[in-house]
Amino acid sequence: MLRFDKLSFITIATAALLTLPIVVIVIQIFSQDMSIWHHLYETVLFDYVTNTLLLMFGVGVGVIILGVSTAWWTSSFDFPGRRIVSLLLLMPMAMPAYIIAYTYTGILDFAGPIQTVLRSVFQVSYGEYWFFEIRSLTGAMLMLAFVLYPYVYLMSRAAFLSQSGNLLDVSRSLGVSPLMSFFKVTLPMARPAIIAGLSLVLMETLADYGTVEYFGVSTFTTGIFRTYYGLGSIAGAAQLATGLLCFVLLLVMLEKFSRRRIRYFSHTESQIKPNRVKLTGALQWIVLAWCMVPVSIGFLIPAAVLAYWSVKSNVLLSSEFFVLIWNSFSLAFIAAFVAVTLALVLAYAARKSKSKLVNGAVQVTSLGYAMPGTIVAIGVVIAFNGFDNAFLSFLERYTDIEFGLFLSGTLVAVVFAYTVRFLAVSLGAIQSGLQSIKPSIDQSAQLLGLTPSQIIRKVHVPLLSGSVLTAFLIVFVDVLKELPATLILRPFNFNTLAVRAYEFASDERLIDVGPASLTIVLVGLVPVFLLNRSIVKN
Repeated sequence: MLRFDKLSFITIATAALLTLPIVVIVIQIFSQDMSIWHHLYETVLFDYVTNTLLLMFGVGVGVIILGVSTAWWTSSFDFPGRRIVSLLLLMPMAMPAYIIAYTYTGILDFAGPIQTVLRSVFQVSYGEYWFFEIRSLTGAMLMLAFVLYPYVYLMSRAAFLSQSGNLLDVSRSLGVSPLMSFFKVTLPMARPAIIAGLSLVLMETLADYGTVEYFGVSTFTTGIFRTYYGLGSIAGAAQLATGLLCFVLLLVMLEKFSRRRIRYFSHTESQIKPNRVKLTGALQWIVLAWCMVPVSIGFLIPAAVLAYWSVKSNVLLSSEFFVLIWNSFSLAFIAAFVAVTLALVLAYAARKSKSKLVNGAVQVTSLGYAMPGTIVAIGVVIAFNGFDNAFLSFLERYTDIEFGLFLSGTLVAVVFAYTVRFLAVSLGAIQSGLQSIKPSIDQSAQLLGLTPSQIIRKVHVPLLSGSVLTAFLIVFVDVLKELPATLILRPFNFNTLAVRAYEFASDERLIDVGPASLTIVLVGLVPVFLLNRSIVKN
């Protein structure tokens, strides 16, 4: 007979609660109301599937080209400004895709400065010349690629730096050029890391709503919103979300399958760090220019545009803007606090328990990060609506008092969705930090009579202060950026910086997008600098 202590029970109960939104989404497959699904199948479902696949393919190709090439140049070669470029290449991570979409629409659209100057200089009118249409599937691919490539860059660079110089020296002693050595030795060895980074990128691509919606590209995420708001069908939106969930699960399985038979080993005890090749002449400036392309397009230009818009906008010093900051920061603080607290409990449970069930429950709580915000939000809506309706029916049966909804349409629902979505981020950081704490310290604390909660509070938290702070900041920034879940679950008349920027962009008030967007970007730089600190020694 299985016996669990209080901590194990809390862990399993937490895992069950946090997976509830995903479970109720899957249950919708068996829903009897299939009329909306049939309508979607006969009209727009093919477009959703096609555009989603094309978007994933285009973004995947883009991030591999940008991420792998820049990682190779900065890890294997020495050229002017290499160290600062290595940091700058991380900065597009602070730029949400929907925000960069707004900025380049303002730059490249018909009324933007570039087309306006072209018409003025060449004396042509609209329709008499060709110009790239930014609001298109191709435009969405480019926007997502230029802000998501750092995932592949980070993974690839770490893999390149960890490879032994012995292998490269042997390949070159056999007459292989540095370029051919890259394709025959370096790249195959780094393939698992590249695939891991690419999988994260594709999951983020599937989760994107702001970019594709603003550019008018029909994908699964836009379809879920249209079905939920336009057709008023929660069941239909959940069924579409199930289709999107299948995409995510298929992506995870493909990533694992691709590495199933690939194993690379190196003798770390005899590993020699590869020497960077010194670039000279024109090549060093070509490499520097190539590395600056994604930095400029993915961060410097959009940040400059946002700063310009913020100065021109009347929103910056308005009372509404300070309310938005308070709403966003307080919500992000609460969600980050909840996520980090749960992560500490779950990480300690996994460390202490030898039960496969407990450890499996901890791993299950990480599923939410692989789920797009739209899936999590629809799952929360269904689960909380079901609870509220059942509880209200119970109260009405025994009382004459009329009650409102308890959970649906409240900030509780929003914070719960954020916790489901981002708990994995804080859990990973906490578990990494726990690995450096010897189990003997826990045993000593137990001998002194400390309970599990006291061990976490008095022992682990002080020793894990760096990991806890990192986890808190990353979740805080992720919550600030989150758009689809906030749009679906936020209470009436409750706006955040991300939502207000989205509303301004939808109303074509692009200049007023600046203050809210720039605030998100500036706060988003904090985790970027934390990441750089961990790799700056390389």
